[in-house]
Amino acid sequence: MLVAIRNALRIKNTVFDDEITDLINACKLDISISGIKIIDDADPLIKQAVKTYVKANFGLDNKDGEKYMESYEAIKRHLALCGDYNVEPVVIPEEGV
Repeated sequence: MLVAIRNALRIKNTVFDDEITDLINACKLDISISGIKIIDDADPLIKQAVKTYVKANFGLDNKDGEKYMESYEAIKRHLALCGDYNVEPVVIPEEGV
């Protein structure tokens, strides 16, 4: 996830990796607080939510921060309303086990 977010920010070095990692973790925590239980780094919607959150909060002089935060909040609402994301995954035992 870190590399994908770094690429989304158009950053080629690792100087900001600690800040980016903190923002990724903060986003995942915010998503989980919203009732989203399935947070898979490979899921395209989760990835987009994280990218948008980080773009909203990265850097001190972010003229587009508010726009990105509105977009993030919309994605988060959609995820929270979708039954696929807000229930614990069900594991079906194999027959004969």
